[in-house]
Amino acid sequence: MNHERVTTSVAVFCASADGQLPEYRTAAEALGRVLARRNLGLIYGGGKTGLMAAVADAALAEGGHVVGVIPHVLVDLEVAHQGVSELHVTSTMHTRKALMAERADAFIILPGGYGTLEEMFEVLAWQTLKIHAKPVVLLNVAGFYDTLLQFLDVCDAQGMLRGNRGILLVADTAEEALQLTGLV
Repeated sequence: MNHERVTTSVAVFCASADGQLPEYRTAAEALGRVLARRNLGLIYGGGKTGLMAAVADAALAEGGHVVGVIPHVLVDLEVAHQGVSELHVTSTMHTRKALMAERADAFIILPGGYGTLEEMFEVLAWQTLKIHAKPVVLLNVAGFYDTLLQFLDVCDAQGMLRGNRGILLVADTAEEALQLTGLV
């Protein structure tokens, strides 16, 4: 395994569950593999379940550098992935997200629930406020985010996104998502 810190990393936000469709896990594994093969580090939520585990384990299996960032409350619930290259335990969810954002050069979002959506919307809000200029790519596996994208189109049409609808890039495959980050 590559335990040396890589210089370019992608933060991946995703579910700690597998979801209903096997395509979600397949896409997470594909993303982990492609990141490792391109010598890009993975920064993720540090969990050992669901899509989080799938993306991390796939990257590790390819010799990738995987950084888990997890708040101590989740470590205490025994969900931390102990096999990652680096595991950072933070005091809160807020410090977790701040560390992930600081170390990432881009963000890719896989299917997920409230936490995943909150992470995605926070980095999008930060981008509109010019706190960062890092690409944010939604990996729309099997149309998982179709209705969310339609809603964002409504928000844009109603003038709520102030012309920023286009900052959320959308991909259908792991390779396409990585291309959209501009890191390869």
